[in-house]
Amino acid sequence: MTLTTAPLRKTNHRSSNLGMLLALSKTEIIKLFRNPAFIIATLALPIMFFAIFGIPNSKQSIGGVNAGAYMLISYCAYGLMTVCITSFGNSIANERGMGWNRILKVAPMPPILYFVAKTVAALAVGLLSMLSLTLFGSVVGGVSLEPILAITVFSKFLLAMITFIALGLAIGYNLSSTAAPAISNLVFLMMSFTSGLFVPLEVAPQFIRDIAPYMPAYHFAELGWMTLGSKPLADQMVHWLWLGGYLVLFLALAYRGYRRDEGKKS
Repeated sequence: MTLTTAPLRKTNHRSSNLGMLLALSKTEIIKLFRNPAFIIATLALPIMFFAIFGIPNSKQSIGGVNAGAYMLISYCAYGLMTVCITSFGNSIANERGMGWNRILKVAPMPPILYFVAKTVAALAVGLLSMLSLTLFGSVVGGVSLEPILAITVFSKFLLAMITFIALGLAIGYNLSSTAAPAISNLVFLMMSFTSGLFVPLEVAPQFIRDIAPYMPAYHFAELGWMTLGSKPLADQMVHWLWLGGYLVLFLALAYRGYRRDEGKKS
């Protein structure tokens, strides 16, 4: 009897965790889409920027590749970073302010599911953002990516999003609910402008070209630009290493803020 009940309990436990994860992920996605500001920032703004800056320049060249495709990838990166900072940074700061984290501690679920669900939601919305922008570029702007190229770029971006998820965690656990939106927007816009997402680096002022190689957003976007053909793919490991270094830094900052927050509650 003992031999048959133990596996059943383990299976039920795993099934219960999976059920909670799916429910939490669904809740996170619904919560994000009920926020009009989030929809504008993640879906509408990248499309609007591409319509204003990308389509008029779609016949030109940047870095030896089509300017329209180059800027399409730039605004895909912009949309993904917005998802991470909004879903993790501002959201966690708000939930901390409301005491939601304390409620989760007494809930019958592993705490890690909370972060996994947010990650799943961010990846799902990020993929939707890229698909929406790519569809708009193809239908309205006549700028399209080959299917294999698009899949490769999307896969790299979704994997590299983990660095900006960690940045969101660092913001969420180190700033209050009132300070997080302002600081996160400041950091996000600074990174975007100094990384070549809005103004291609080959036409940007020299001081921006000097700063860009130290910005995580630059290395993030370079993964897409290089896949497009702007630089040899053999050099992409440098950008993965930079993103890995920033990942460690952001996680350390997030853990420091989390431990300090836990100390205040104890």
